[in-house]
Amino acid sequence: MLRPMAAHALIERIREELTPEHDRLVDHPYLRTVEAGIDLARLRPFAGEQHAIIASDLRSVARLVARFGDGLFLHVLDGERAAWEALPHFASALGMTGEDLEAYEPLPGAHAYAAYMAWLASHASAAEVAGAYLVNFATWGESCARMATALKRGYGLTEAEVRFFDLFAEPDRDFEERALEVVASGLEQGVPERRIARAARLLQGYELLYWDTLFDHLRR
Repeated sequence: MLRPMAAHALIERIREELTPEHDRLVDHPYLRTVEAGIDLARLRPFAGEQHAIIASDLRSVARLVARFGDGLFLHVLDGERAAWEALPHFASALGMTGEDLEAYEPLPGAHAYAAYMAWLASHASAAEVAGAYLVNFATWGESCARMATALKRGYGLTEAEVRFFDLFAEPDRDFEERALEVVASGLEQGVPERRIARAARLLQGYELLYWDTLFDHLRR
């Protein structure tokens, strides 16, 4: 029982250390701008960026499954597939077609998250990735919950059109348990805590860069 307890304590410590980044993310000015009300068409870059990110992440997570087996990472892959299938419904509400999504050119700052995720998939231990996911997914879920609420209440989007956001906003206890087990196993095998913390810090930082980039683009 010592390693699971150590894994939980490590993740809680990392989350505490990243509290400033968490607070900036879940109350980002991009979210506040959407809640205040804008032309829906101005959200098209969000859909375009997510199309590019998920297309990359599907390959990255498939690489993780190939490296580490079909436990946690196959579960994550299933979630990525569900998001991929839900995204076109949101894009359609913005007046975007599948061809529009494919033609969208990602912004470097917004796509950095996917680039780092690809690096993790090839070079990091399972524990580093699981730890980064544990910290980042919870924060992303809080942001998605705000987006879903704003889009339904302020813009009249349907459940199907905001399903993309709801998928991430819904708590996934099975994921949490599996990810903590992977972190615990990594600690048992000698993965340094600092490497798990680094992966979480960088992934969270790249997500902040994602929102910052989209907000800067929104203000042009």
